[in-house]
Amino acid sequence: MDRRTVLKGLAGAGGLALTGGLSAPAIAQGAAARTLRFVPQANLANFDPIWGTQYVVRNAAAMVWDTLYGIDSSLQPQRQMVESEEVTDDGTTWTFKLRPGLKFHDGEPVLSKDVVASLARWSARDPMGLMIKALQQELTAVDDRTFKWVLKQPFPKMLYALAKNNSPCGFIMPERIAQTDPFKQITDYIGSGPMKFAKGEWVPGAKAVFEKFADYAPRQEKASWLAGGKQMLVDRIEWIVMPDPATAAAALQNGEVDWWESPIADLVPVLKKNKNISVDIGDPLGNVGSFRMNHLFAPFNDVRARRAVLMAMSQEDYMRAIVGDDTALWRPLPGFFTPDTPLYSEVGGEILKGKRDLDAAKKLLAESGYSGQPVTCLVAQDQPITKAQGDVTADLLKKLGMNVDFVATDWGTVGSRRAQKTPPGQGGWNMFHTWHAGADCINPAPYTAIRANGDKAWFGWPNSPGTEKEVAAWFEAKNLDEEKAAIGRLNKAALDDVVYAPTGFFLSYTAWRKNVSGITKGPLPFFWGVSKSA
Repeated sequence: MDRRTVLKGLAGAGGLALTGGLSAPAIAQGAAARTLRFVPQANLANFDPIWGTQYVVRNAAAMVWDTLYGIDSSLQPQRQMVESEEVTDDGTTWTFKLRPGLKFHDGEPVLSKDVVASLARWSARDPMGLMIKALQQELTAVDDRTFKWVLKQPFPKMLYALAKNNSPCGFIMPERIAQTDPFKQITDYIGSGPMKFAKGEWVPGAKAVFEKFADYAPRQEKASWLAGGKQMLVDRIEWIVMPDPATAAAALQNGEVDWWESPIADLVPVLKKNKNISVDIGDPLGNVGSFRMNHLFAPFNDVRARRAVLMAMSQEDYMRAIVGDDTALWRPLPGFFTPDTPLYSEVGGEILKGKRDLDAAKKLLAESGYSGQPVTCLVAQDQPITKAQGDVTADLLKKLGMNVDFVATDWGTVGSRRAQKTPPGQGGWNMFHTWHAGADCINPAPYTAIRANGDKAWFGWPNSPGTEKEVAAWFEAKNLDEEKAAIGRLNKAALDDVVYAPTGFFLSYTAWRKNVSGITKGPLPFFWGVSKSA
């Protein structure tokens, strides 16, 4: 029996013994209705949304810390913690005023000094923040509710930068926490958002707990993604970590959890047969699979080795490994931008199209100077998307003649280790797999993974002046036609230099018990507006 058959059989039985501490004594129905039990995509192994960029960290952080602005479902920035903003005619001076009544979870008011410290830490790590920082003349608190950002030249996408939902987001922390070195993890989780992090109940690998913050002051508008009124309708949210999909499926069917963020496609038919469960596509903008190579060390410091991967890889193999045989859930992606969005481009994508040429790829790899050294592949086994891709890659690299050092580990370890710039044999790495939400890949502004500015780039640290030139051209474009032209050139430059290898575009499901309502589609799970009946 293959893996998929085994999973379907186990999940269909619906009676597995559950892990993660779910055998606790029964609680009263009223209290149960105020507690939402959620199975996240992965373990919350660390909890600093500025230090790292894992989606699971961002998703938890969106409850605990608020932002100055929030992206809505129309991908437009809206005021969140900010009451008003003014910008001078020349576009160089922004003055912001905070809403009254904002508090941190320790009861202290949110002040401008906290915002200034938080933005300083964020801008040291985020690609858009780095762009603003390069233009910055001063960032100062004017009074307790007013702060000013003075630039040397205009930055028209300021509000988008402060609102965007991709990691790192501009989360607002108390000054004392925000003053932590941005390259070191925080250990204090006092937030500004609608939920408090119950640090004392955090058991990495098993559970994370969030409790409603009674003094949170939501906006009065209707909630829309990260914008609007974040009204919490439950008192407690428990994240129950279940890396085994069959166990998660059984727990959802038995009513022992309420919402499973990302069920694997193999188990969806089983879940759909249960009259008490709803299943739907979690985000119509989907995801872009990613084979991320380390540009600092051999063999992938040579573009010929990276291009050999593109010549040999089959996106269909990767996509079927992730989503199964349903062809409606995936499509090939000869580029980097989200399909069916205005800037989608296939310019320069020929290397990913047509029949795969293993012989030519082997020849190019040899020309790169590869001589059999181990290639360290970090593959998270507790994340179905990365595990599926990793299995395909191990086979691919072996067929290319590479000596594969397959490091089977967990997603939290990948998140920590990929930040290391040490050589692969000394705790570093050569490649890892991840994925990027389609909402992050609509244009270069939120697209951390497409940036190729060397040491300031995302993990892998690609250095492609041609790619960066076209990123700048997109930011400077005066109309949609100019934007499209820049994106076409960018797509080609990023493929020529292989900033990373896209493994395809795919859709993912989410599933929940029918006594839960208010779940909306989007690039992350939005817990505000979600309620649960007994």
